[in-house]
Amino acid sequence: MLLAPLPVSAGSGIVDGQAATMEHAAGTPEYGVRDGSLVVAPIPFSNPTIGSGLVLGAGYLFNLDPASKPSMVGIGGLWSDNGSRGYGVNISLAFANNRWQVHGFHGKAGLNYDLYTPLGILPIRQDGRLSKLGLSYGVNHDLSFGLTLRHLDTSIEQKLIPLPPPFDRDIDLELLNIGAVVDWDTRDDTIYPRSGHRLYAEASHGEPLHQTRGRDYRKGYVNFDLFRPVGDHGVFAARFSACAADDEAPFFDKCALGLNDGFRGFSVTQFLDNRSASLQVAYRHRFGDRLGAVAFAGTGDVGPHYETFGEGGLHSAGGVGLRYRVSRKFPVDFAVDGSRNNLGENTLYIYVGQRF
Repeated sequence: MLLAPLPVSAGSGIVDGQAATMEHAAGTPEYGVRDGSLVVAPIPFSNPTIGSGLVLGAGYLFNLDPASKPSMVGIGGLWSDNGSRGYGVNISLAFANNRWQVHGFHGKAGLNYDLYTPLGILPIRQDGRLSKLGLSYGVNHDLSFGLTLRHLDTSIEQKLIPLPPPFDRDIDLELLNIGAVVDWDTRDDTIYPRSGHRLYAEASHGEPLHQTRGRDYRKGYVNFDLFRPVGDHGVFAARFSACAADDEAPFFDKCALGLNDGFRGFSVTQFLDNRSASLQVAYRHRFGDRLGAVAFAGTGDVGPHYETFGEGGLHSAGGVGLRYRVSRKFPVDFAVDGSRNNLGENTLYIYVGQRF
């Protein structure tokens, strides 16, 4: 395989984060059956941003040529107990001996979540139509480069009181983001790695459409993942993540703990700013063919500049989780994690796969 799948993540904001759940359920070729097959995947989830619910996805997988990994066309829908809803279609094509890959997503979602503001925690509803397209080229087995394009038309409903500045300027926006990505991946497995590393970096330029000039903004982030085996049944995993965004970036495209880095313990809207950085470690252990467990911890901070990090204390969280392997053919785990942060808040996460 010349390159790993390229996430279609230009912008990588709050709406994108929830849409990724639908993209995942719509069928990832690595998790499914081979060409010419239909896979249906109901996936329960729970997170502190939109609550608990279910994602139902179906995908048709096929091969464009014998040397390429399976391509896929899929659909997915999302329902949560706080009234959030969404649906989307997803396509992933691999061809030319897997050297070229194309990924696309189009969906619509209405998300209910709490926004942390100077006036307190305010419940809002964000509706949006999201379209994303990505093209990647594998230079060799480990290294690929790509381009991403994202269009988001979004509006925000204020449920209690008007949003205070600077959030009020982001109530009704139509955005176009163009980005470039680099993916350096030496992991021994893309689903459950035991050794190797992955460096993924993305930089994008965003521009509001049909509005006055002056709201252009840039955003970039990098994730570095490291994996090392511990005996026959254990894996040590670590992730360092850093993010930077301009002042003009909408609040839902800012940097945050839990957004681009997969940090557990906080809602992705709890700490939003122009800069973020975090470090996470985890120990994963297999007790047999089906059962596993994980212990994890992380610390990070957000702020207007990296120089201000730590002035108000770092944000940290840790916890433990259980894993149940849902497939004998592929190392895909159903995950349940419980975390506790330094504010004394407990959070439950339910998902499929690993956080990193």
